[in-house]
Amino acid sequence: MTSAPLPDAGANWVDRHAPEGLKPWLKLGRFDRPIGIWLLLLPGWQGIALALAQYRQAPGLYDLWLFVGFAIGACLMRAAGCAFNDIVDRDFDAKVARTAQRPIPSGRISVKQAWAFVVACSLVSLTILLTLPTVAILLGVGSLALVAAYPFMKRITWWPQAWLGLTFNWGALMGFAAALPLAAAALLLPADIAGEFRPFLWSPAGDSGHAVALVWQAYVPAVLLWFGGVFWTLGYDTIYALQDIEDDAMIGVKSSARRLASAVRPGVAVFYGLAVVLAGAAGAAGGLGAVFWIGLVAYAVHLARQVVRLNPDDGAHALKLFKSNREAGLILLAAIALGFITL
Repeated sequence: MTSAPLPDAGANWVDRHAPEGLKPWLKLGRFDRPIGIWLLLLPGWQGIALALAQYRQAPGLYDLWLFVGFAIGACLMRAAGCAFNDIVDRDFDAKVARTAQRPIPSGRISVKQAWAFVVACSLVSLTILLTLPTVAILLGVGSLALVAAYPFMKRITWWPQAWLGLTFNWGALMGFAAALPLAAAALLLPADIAGEFRPFLWSPAGDSGHAVALVWQAYVPAVLLWFGGVFWTLGYDTIYALQDIEDDAMIGVKSSARRLASAVRPGVAVFYGLAVVLAGAAGAAGGLGAVFWIGLVAYAVHLARQVVRLNPDDGAHALKLFKSNREAGLILLAAIALGFITL
């Protein structure tokens, strides 16, 4: 059976170059649509960059491994998440034109095979996770609850895009925890283990309240970055949901696009505005310099252009705007990474 290109994949390397037998598997993991990998990866890279810029720490070999490891992990966990989502949504997907030819509803891959794919991707990701500090490992394990719940959100809330935001941007917290420099971590550890890079699992002797305050102060920029990413995702995934708004209404699937209806454009404007404000608050809390603020303006302009160009009745153009968020995320990443520079 020949694997035809999926409606929203566009020109991609899977359809052009992959062996026919691998195409259904690559499409199950959405490797024909790498934009999702970027949108999952960029918050993690931003968290790493924020930790390094906040503490004026030059990247070392370990930090370079973090960038590579997070990239591999994003590819695999996005693939596992998409396969799990398709397992749960297979009956819905069969009724929607854009998703009916996905590997599971079209019968190219069985549910049992899809579960094996999820497990394999997750196990490889686990080996990468175990190379990180303890706090990052615990955060990674904690993310599984968000991932597992996401496919069911469209059944119980009008705002599944907000849950996706919580999930997709969790990497900002993980990246920050993984890259937090040893010098900062040592402030919170007893002297005899300060040389081991496992921040914040132990409290220093003495005032435990002071230790909690130090932990909170250290992580405030990362938490603000995470919340900013949540609203960024809520905006761009609302745009993405415009493609399915009629089919979703017909089969009873909820989405922020349906909930906002004619107010989609002002709604996305509010979400993007909050994303910019919270990203700015993260930079301020981290003490980032003038170059960050210049980059933040560029990030705001990019998001504002999306709002201006948004046409709720044009699904194809909505997809193009959605995909442009890779550039938006890269702009913010560059702003954070160069945030140690003051003019």
